[in-house]
Amino acid sequence: MLRAGADWIKSLKKAVSREDGSATIEFVILFPAILTLFFSAFEVSIYLTRSVLLDRALDRNVRLLRLGTLEPATKEELQRRVCNDALIFPDCPNSISIELVEVSTTSWTLPGAQVSCVDRDADVQPAVDFTFGRRNEIMLVRACAVLDPFFGTTPLVMDLPTDPSGGYAVVANSTFVNEP
Repeated sequence: MLRAGADWIKSLKKAVSREDGSATIEFVILFPAILTLFFSAFEVSIYLTRSVLLDRALDRNVRLLRLGTLEPATKEELQRRVCNDALIFPDCPNSISIELVEVSTTSWTLPGAQVSCVDRDADVQPAVDFTFGRRNEIMLVRACAVLDPFFGTTPLVMDLPTDPSGGYAVVANSTFVNEP
C-alpha cells in the first residue's frame, strides 16, 4: 500500500513537471485578450467612420441651408438628405435627430451641452428646436444618431456610454450664418 502511494506521488510529480502543454496554456490565456483588442479596434474604427460620415453629411446639407436652396425647406427634408449622405447608418430616419437653433448675437447664449437624441424605447421622441432663422442670423445645427455597436460586448470593454436600448450616440455639430 505504501508502495502504491509512492508510485502515485512519483507519477503526479512527473505529470506536473512535463512541458509539452505549455504552448496551449499560453494560447488559452492570451487569445481572449488579443481577440478583445481586435474587436475593440474594429469597433473604434466603425465608430470613427460613422462620426466622420455624419459630420460630412451634415456639412453638405448645412450649405444648402446657408444658401437657402433646401427644397422643400422642412426638417424632414433635411433629415432625409443627411441620411442619404451618411451612407452606412442602418435605419437612419428612425435613429437620427436634427436640431436647428438660433444663436443670439447679443447675449451669445448657446443651447445646453446635452444634445437631444432619439429614444428608441419611447413612442414619443424628445422635442427639438428647429427654426430656420432670418437673414444674417447665426444658426447652430446639431445631429445625433443612436446606433448599435457591431459587437454586443464592445460597450462593456470600451466603456462606451449607451442608452437603455444598447445604442451609442454619434453627434455632429455645425454653424452657419443665413445668407442675405
